[in-house]
Amino acid sequence: MHLKVSHMFVQWGTRCLVAKAAGFRRVFAVFVGLVVVTMLSGCLNIERPELAVEIPPAYRAAPGAPDDAPPQLDWWRGFGSSELTALIEEAQTLNFDIGAAVARIVQADGLSRVAGAPLLPSADFDASVTRSRSSSATGGGGGGGGSGDITTYRVAVSASYELDFWGKNRALSRAAQESAIASRFDRDTVAMTTMVSVATAYFLVLSSQDRLRIARDNVAASTRVLDLIKQRFDAGTASALDVAQQESLVASQRASIPPFDQALRQNIATLAVLIGRAPAYIRVRGGSLERLRLPRVTAGLPSELLYQRPDIRFAEAQLSSADANVEAARAAFFPSISLTGQGGFQSAALSALFTPQAAFYQLAANLTQPIFDGGRLYGQFEQAKGRQLELLQLYRKAIVSGFGDVERALIAVQDSAQRERLQRQVVASTRRAFEISETRLREGTIDLVTVLITQQALFQAQDTLADAHLARFQAVLSLFQALGGAWLPPPVEPPPAVTVQ
Repeated sequence: MHLKVSHMFVQWGTRCLVAKAAGFRRVFAVFVGLVVVTMLSGCLNIERPELAVEIPPAYRAAPGAPDDAPPQLDWWRGFGSSELTALIEEAQTLNFDIGAAVARIVQADGLSRVAGAPLLPSADFDASVTRSRSSSATGGGGGGGGSGDITTYRVAVSASYELDFWGKNRALSRAAQESAIASRFDRDTVAMTTMVSVATAYFLVLSSQDRLRIARDNVAASTRVLDLIKQRFDAGTASALDVAQQESLVASQRASIPPFDQALRQNIATLAVLIGRAPAYIRVRGGSLERLRLPRVTAGLPSELLYQRPDIRFAEAQLSSADANVEAARAAFFPSISLTGQGGFQSAALSALFTPQAAFYQLAANLTQPIFDGGRLYGQFEQAKGRQLELLQLYRKAIVSGFGDVERALIAVQDSAQRERLQRQVVASTRRAFEISETRLREGTIDLVTVLITQQALFQAQDTLADAHLARFQAVLSLFQALGGAWLPPPVEPPPAVTVQ
């Protein structure tokens, strides 16, 4: 008997030692896992590479004072057209693309609130009434067990909170906030593109009206010459070939009118869509490009472009959001600690629900450390790093592309102005030649071939001038767009403090 008891005691001690050893191994494994993960997470670099974009001190095509005349907030008023101003302001309110961009801002703000919710505790209120009946057919123990209805009343409040020791939730919230900021710059980019599109369509309307007037004037002039040639044909001093050639020129000028009329009406329809209205409900008075004025604007410093162009600011905000996502992906390697609690009242009688005896509570703390997940966390970290590098390249591209856009716009402004000036000289010379040839035709001292050549030269020069004048307005528009549109005024420096002695 004594040996049997001793043997049982030895077996019990052995089992205790084995259990303790197993428990120790589990604790040791968790500890090693924490150390390994901590060491691994320390090797995960979240530093963003340098921007590595060289900012030029000035634009090559912009000599003179850089801040002589920066774009105004309402830059479109500089063209001196009240109709254009009304169209652009209406587009800012009714354009569908701008409205969709505003809706994206609302979505981004909502996602930002969702991402920031884990930074605060969450609490829920629960009130319930449960009525149940147990089956007497499954009751155990002796004679027939009875069944009865049981009603339970319960009122409880539960709360939970995750301790953000490693900044994962803060990083995710910051990433969502940067995305919301980026959505605002996206809206500004869409608005800028829309306003430039409205101005471009309006200038095309005016240019089509100018070219229509030129074509009709040319038809009138060529018809007048045709009448003179017919008079000479009746007098026997002109041939039927001369008449046919002039009739061909008149028909050619008349054939040029329908394309200009088509462009005019189609551009009006484009304007209607840009301001969110059906073409049947819009009326554009138009006029002439010659009546508008060209605003003078300078490009400023290239470094200022980084703060004025909304697409560059959008790329910057997207990159900042990616930085925060990389930080959150790194923090996911560390343990997560959460606290939960629940308290309330529970009773089988409603009258006794809020008595001290019916009170209950429960508190819990939970620590979770990922040890082995098949590389999921590391893969998410690599994905976040790759997205960060992608957006860094896009940010660099946006900056360099902005400099390129401004340079091209400045070159277009300069060369289009020179082209228009030279083309006006061509029109003046060809008009003078045509007037002389028409006079001599009346006098009968010129051959008809020379009259035909001077007419064709004048008509072509006038149409080319209209195209050059439109190109100059479009070049100024492209400069406004390249500079980001409206430039905010520089901050006012506070006056120095005066020390009274």
